[in-house]
Amino acid sequence: MKKHYIILCAALLALSACGVNGKKGSQDSTAAAGVDTNSTKIADTALVAEMHIKENIKAGEPVELKFIVYNRTDSTRKFCKWHTPFEPLMSKYLEIKNEQGVEVDYKGPMAKRMMPPPADSYIAVNVKDSLAVTADLLKAYDIKTPAKYTVTYVGSNMSGLVVKQSVTFTYSK
Repeated sequence: MKKHYIILCAALLALSACGVNGKKGSQDSTAAAGVDTNSTKIADTALVAEMHIKENIKAGEPVELKFIVYNRTDSTRKFCKWHTPFEPLMSKYLEIKNEQGVEVDYKGPMAKRMMPPPADSYIAVNVKDSLAVTADLLKAYDIKTPAKYTVTYVGSNMSGLVVKQSVTFTYSK
């Protein structure tokens, strides 16, 4: 019985991690999937992120993804930097696929985390402000073949950020 209690407590801690924006689980999953069930309500309470990438990238150039977090609310908000470009590439939080739907291999590290995240894992964004960072995707993703690629953010459950749009780029020789 005691073993089951410990397992239940550990599971509850893991599931509650980084949920600082007060969103419910169903809103997280639909927002992460790009489903606009109640965009006004989500936008009013959540930090929203956008991704930008150069449209055409030649082999040998860095594949730089710009990631911008906006706080359009009327109070300072925090997000967990885990599974975002705001920390060094420590986990697979992006899904990169070519035109045929084949996913690019992730070759970066996969960090094991202690839950709940410590206080220094959170970044505050002031009222009506934004934070931006750029990451070179070649440092963690095996992009070699010329093709058109789509980049989708899949780290919303950990970070608490809402990212509605994917970005595309063409990688050429």
